[in-house]
Amino acid sequence: MAKVKVYNMKAEEVGSMTLKDEVFGAEYNEPLIHEVVVAYNANQRQGNKSTLTRSEVRGHSAKPYRQKGTGRARQGSTKGPQFKGGGVVFAPKPRDFSKKVNKVAKHTALLSALSAKLAQKELYVLDKFEVKSGKTKDVQKFLDAFKFDGTVLVVGANNTDESVRAGRNIPNLSTVNVELLNTYEVVSNKVVVLTQEAVKFLEEEA
Repeated sequence: MAKVKVYNMKAEEVGSMTLKDEVFGAEYNEPLIHEVVVAYNANQRQGNKSTLTRSEVRGHSAKPYRQKGTGRARQGSTKGPQFKGGGVVFAPKPRDFSKKVNKVAKHTALLSALSAKLAQKELYVLDKFEVKSGKTKDVQKFLDAFKFDGTVLVVGANNTDESVRAGRNIPNLSTVNVELLNTYEVVSNKVVVLTQEAVKFLEEEA
């Protein structure tokens, strides 16, 4: 079992915590993480873009001018893609991009990603993440105290509206409740910060 330091929002060490190997000592499984992340991104796609083919363009299909004698290329209709207002070649149509990944695979990939963050020393534990003032400058002080390099994901068990609102305008910071944590958010951020309550929730759910 790994033992990590617990910090407050001022980056001061306030204790330590032992992490269970079932959650934070999982084997790194890159193919599974890749599969889950690809599925997550695919499921975010709406797939509703649509344009008209030449058969769907409104209007007549009369021959625009006679076949011979004009010096121009022969044309059978103004609905072709070479005309303004004509149809689109291989027009995109609404489709379903979603991919299915079973629940066990999602959970296994999440634990693998969290374990990798811990092994790379990119995972921190906070006693609590709380910004009662709801002000962005107070969250920025938290980031400045730790001197994080890159994007930061803060995972809490019950983030308050004030805390979420305070960090919303900081481009390199994301906050999420641990119940909604997924593999994509873990791997897409450089640093993951877990509150003690979030750690307990993950260990209970493992």
